[in-house]
Amino acid sequence: MAAAANPTKRLSKLLSSQSLFRRFSSTPEAQPTEKSLNLCSAVNQALHIALESDPKSYVFGEDVGFGGVFRCTVGLADRFGKARVFNTPLCEQGIVGFGIGLAAMGNRAIAEIQFADYIFPAFDQIVNEAAKFRYRSGNQFNCGGLTIRAPYGAVGHGGHYHSQSPEAFFCHVPGIKVVIPRSPYQAKGLLLSCIRDPNPVVFFEPKWLYRLAVEEVPEHDYMLPLSEAEVIREGSDLTMVGWGAQLAIMQEACRDAEKEGISCELIDLKTLLPWDKEMVEASVKKTGRLLISHEAPVTGGFGAEISASIVERCFSRLEAPVARVCGLDTPFPLVFEPFYMPTKNKILDAIRSTVNY
Repeated sequence: MAAAANPTKRLSKLLSSQSLFRRFSSTPEAQPTEKSLNLCSAVNQALHIALESDPKSYVFGEDVGFGGVFRCTVGLADRFGKARVFNTPLCEQGIVGFGIGLAAMGNRAIAEIQFADYIFPAFDQIVNEAAKFRYRSGNQFNCGGLTIRAPYGAVGHGGHYHSQSPEAFFCHVPGIKVVIPRSPYQAKGLLLSCIRDPNPVVFFEPKWLYRLAVEEVPEHDYMLPLSEAEVIREGSDLTMVGWGAQLAIMQEACRDAEKEGISCELIDLKTLLPWDKEMVEASVKKTGRLLISHEAPVTGGFGAEISASIVERCFSRLEAPVARVCGLDTPFPLVFEPFYMPTKNKILDAIRSTVNY
C-alpha cells in the first residue's frame, strides 16, 4: 500500500503561488493601498485598526502581551500600552468571564484563546452567560462587544490536543455568532465586522493558513458582511460547501473534477451561525446535488445541520443523497493524520460518486 501524501506539504504547495490563492479567494483587483500579507499579519492589522479606531477596545489572553504563540498580537502592547493589551492567567473560563463583564460595561472586549482545543473550560461562560446575556435581561443589558478569537483546525503536527475543530459545539447555541475565514483578505474584513457586531462572536482562525495563505490585503479599514456566504467557483453539476482551510482542498478537487467534465459550484459559508441557507438552497436547486466537507468528525459536525436543512428545503430537486467528506469519528491523530483528514482524493471520489449516483 502506497504511503498517504502528507496533507501539510500538499496544502503548502497549493498555496505557495500567491496568484493561485488570489484567484481562489475572489479578492478585488489590487489597489495601490494593498499590501501582500499572510493570514497572521492580516489578523494583526485588523487588531491594530480595532484598537486605534475605538479607545474602549481591549485585547487580552495568554501571552498576547508579547505577541502570542502564533505572533498575531505582535506590536499591539508596544503601541497601545499594557492597560489595553495584556496577558491573563492560564484560565480560559476567567478570560471569557472577564470579557463578558468588560463588554457588558460598554467596551469592545477581544479575548484570545490560545488554541481552540482549550476553549472548553470557557464553555459555560460562552453558552450560559455570553449567549444568554441579552435574552435573560429582556434586552436591557448585553455583552455584544465580546469577540473570542481562537486558532482552530489541523496544523500538520498538532495531534489530539492542538488540531481540533470545535465549531459545531457553538453552532448549537442561540445568541452568539460563529465565523471562520478562509484567507487573509477575508480574515481582516470579517474580524473587524465581528469586533463591531452588536452580538458576541466566536471567531475561529485556521492556524494552518497563518503563514501559508498570502494575498493582497487593503491596508485601510474595511469590513465584510457576516452571515453572507460567497460563491467562489460557479458550476452546474454539484454544489460544494465548506469553510476555513478546507476551501483550498475543495478547490483543488474541483479543478481535478473539471478535467473529467464535472462542473462544481464551490461556496464558502464564512459565517456558520447564522448561516446563509438561501444561497446554498439556490445553488442546490440549480445543481441538484450537494457535498459538504469539514475537518471536524462527521458525526454531529456542522455538515449534518447543513445536510438536514437542505434536504428539507430541496428534497424534490435532489438527484443524489447529500455527501459529507469530513474527519473521522476518532480523536485527532498525530501519526495517522493523513488518513484522518478530508483530502482532495477523498473529496474527488465523493464528487464522482454523487454525480454518477
